[in-house]
Amino acid sequence: MSVIVYSTPSCPWCHKVKDYLEFKEIRFKDINVAVDRPGAMEMIRKSGQSGVPVIDIDGNIVIGFDQSKIDMLLRRA
Repeated sequence: MSVIVYSTPSCPWCHKVKDYLEFKEIRFKDINVAVDRPGAMEMIRKSGQSGVPVIDIDGNIVIGFDQSKIDMLLRRA
């Protein structure tokens, strides 16, 4: 399973997403789009969004901390 979290250090919802994934013992790659311009462009290309958090679970995009959608995608992965 591949999980990528596009985030910024000042985003409280980004922290909630990462805390939730850690609680569920899900390994993920964190891309800080505040300093990683290629990562930010990748996030925008994948999601059409410039706001964070954006979560990519095996190519499925979740905008924001949508816990039910995250859980559903984690079960399918």
